Amino acid sequence: MWEGLIEYDKELFLYLNNLGTPAWDDFWMFVTNKFTAIPIYLTLLVLTYRYWGFKKTLLVVVTVALMILVTDQLSNFFKYGVQRLRPCYDPELDGLVRLVKNSCGGKFGYFSAHAANNFAVTLFFTFLLKPKLRHIGIFLVFWAFLVSYSRIYIGVHFPLDVVSGALIGLVFSWLFTKLAIFAVDKIPL
Repeated sequence: MWEGLIEYDKELFLYLNNLGTPAWDDFWMFVTNKFTAIPIYLTLLVLTYRYWGFKKTLLVVVTVALMILVTDQLSNFFKYGVQRLRPCYDPELDGLVRLVKNSCGGKFGYFSAHAANNFAVTLFFTFLLKPKLRHIGIFLVFWAFLVSYSRIYIGVHFPLDVVSGALIGLVFSWLFTKLAIFAVDKIPL
């Protein structure tokens, strides 16, 4: 069963990865760069401050930092525990992977920390700001999908790595949102 899923994942990766063209490479490298999202995160910080004030925003920042730490470290735990090779290191795919960036990253890739962290942060703020800003979630989820797909496009993650990362991000965003809302409710205005 697992072998069939892994084979399908490799085939899907090759299909999606080879859709890329040099004309789009710079765009996807921009999307995959972790610093590209800084304006988005600053906007979310300003919106949080606007609606909840300094003390509650500080609590939200600490909560987001802890959430990213947890998802990122869990990703490392799985990468070294599962030891699934990244596409660019997989001998079965030698010469078939369209690697857009200069290096492939670490040897192992299951699950994608980029996908986990982006989905965790974007869904956290989607859940947190939903009562105040209903439409921001659509943009944030779209952004998380773009970043996640970029990891396949540039050749460093299989689709299953990305989907698993997104699901982990969803779980931790929900958990940390509940934690943040509980803690924020305890802080007086």
